[in-house]
Amino acid sequence: MTDPGEFFAQLRRAPDVEAPELVAVDATDRLLLDEAADLLAGCGPGEVAVVDDAYGALTLGAVALHGARDVRVAQDLLVGGRALVRNAERSGLAGTYRALPLGPELASGARLVLVQAPKALEALREIAEVLAASAAPDVTVLVGGRVKHMTHAMNDVLRDSFTEVSATLARQKSRVLVARGPRPSPSSFPRRQEHPDLGLTVCAHGAAFAGTKIDVGTRTLLTALDAAAPAGSALDLGCGTGVLAAALACSRPDLEVVAVDQSAAAVASAVATAEANGLGERIRVVRDDAADSVPDGSIDLVVCNPPFHVGAAVVTAAADRLFHAAGRVLRPGGELWTVYNSALRYKPTLSRLVGPTRVVEQTPKFTVTVSTRR
Repeated sequence: MTDPGEFFAQLRRAPDVEAPELVAVDATDRLLLDEAADLLAGCGPGEVAVVDDAYGALTLGAVALHGARDVRVAQDLLVGGRALVRNAERSGLAGTYRALPLGPELASGARLVLVQAPKALEALREIAEVLAASAAPDVTVLVGGRVKHMTHAMNDVLRDSFTEVSATLARQKSRVLVARGPRPSPSSFPRRQEHPDLGLTVCAHGAAFAGTKIDVGTRTLLTALDAAAPAGSALDLGCGTGVLAAALACSRPDLEVVAVDQSAAAVASAVATAEANGLGERIRVVRDDAADSVPDGSIDLVVCNPPFHVGAAVVTAAADRLFHAAGRVLRPGGELWTVYNSALRYKPTLSRLVGPTRVVEQTPKFTVTVSTRR
């Protein structure tokens, strides 16, 4: 039998951000696999599905430690999927799973589903709706998370799609919710909201940042973008629901706009937002990691509202990767317009990674800067 400690020690986060406080396998992964052990033993090929496996611990652990076969897995973040590929190759488990979008093919006939609890309740709702609509009638869904991030509202969300919901005892500050008895219903995603003040409709899948709302940072950046230099091409880097891309396409009819994000939910949301605003032919939406699909020196204008969290940790490396990407894809003289939490003081980093940077607007909460590519 494979030793769990030795197996987990092989797994890495790469190509995602590495930092001392960030891990490839956490206590929730271990608890989910332990709680699922007996159920995994009773599942045949293709009857196990995994949702939002961070770096492959659940998918590969189910195979290596419990003999699961033909596991289906959906991961919202592209770097998680790439880490899973690398970890599968490293551990000799390539070909033991199928990567699929969150949808009917993932869940069809599944009798056991392991879920790393998402941060957003709406993300959990969309997962629950997909599973209830397509999984086997006797499916057991195990949703694991850190106790400090789990709320009673998560139980309520699961009860909207399942008749039985209970919780396990906590272990190492993690807990598992158990859902059974699927109650299929039509999907309620993507959601849609009109924003008359901006003349935009925003569409969002459950895991998209800010949902159908427009966060304050994005609004702050939007108010400043009229001052951006004339451009023939623009990139919404880390596009989320595609608000910045849609606003640029609306205000500059001749602009070629590309929107990229590593989140599958964000990409689907940005596509829906573009179509809802009649911009489906104007905005090209791509799922990639830090604009790795965009050629060097090909863009005149980059806009970015970067994340400053990786998981529960506040780190700057995620934003640094986006700033580095902006410097790479911009033409000489092109501009990066970005907004960030004023406490983070990104200006020196932007000057180093992109070029001369000036503050356009600053409030106690947010700073908008423009950096000109050297």
